[in-house]
Amino acid sequence: MPALIVPDGLVCGIDEAGRGPLAGPVVAAAVILDPTRPVDGLNDSKKLSEKKREALAVLIRERALAWCVAEANIEEIDRLNILWATMLAMQRAVAGLAVRPTSALVDGNRCPDLDLPVEAVVKGDGKIASIAAASILAKTARDAGMLALHEHYPQYGFAEHMGYPTPAHLAALEAHGASPVHRRSFGPVARQLSLL
Repeated sequence: MPALIVPDGLVCGIDEAGRGPLAGPVVAAAVILDPTRPVDGLNDSKKLSEKKREALAVLIRERALAWCVAEANIEEIDRLNILWATMLAMQRAVAGLAVRPTSALVDGNRCPDLDLPVEAVVKGDGKIASIAAASILAKTARDAGMLALHEHYPQYGFAEHMGYPTPAHLAALEAHGASPVHRRSFGPVARQLSLL
């Protein structure tokens, strides 16, 4: 894998996890890496094993100059739509940083409205170290949250699919109806609710 770019200055990387699932919050993370304390092995969280993601998440939290994980909840997703809820979670993550960045780089092709220069980088989680770090923190935090929801709603199998619309999840939704943590504005959930 080619080395990821570490931009100069207090640049914060931003990424999200959980735009596609039918249940649970959308989670965003913002990370300012410390160039004097590099974290080896950073990459797009989807390209890493769960074990590797968890180990890297610990190192990121230990070595970063600043990091913050934030979310937009199910009610906000249903009220705003998933895109604007994602932007809100990203704004909260940046606002929660203990160190103010001079600029931000965000994965994808849309930028949240921030009071500092921000640039979108398509596939940035595989190019920019701080975005990769943010993707890892967002993914591990969201997965942990979905495992906690699994304890309350085991019939949906959140531990296996993290809320994504897999055949097993869709079958559970049909069998049990929507739970309080399902996104009512998402098609499969809305259709299920209309059948009740």
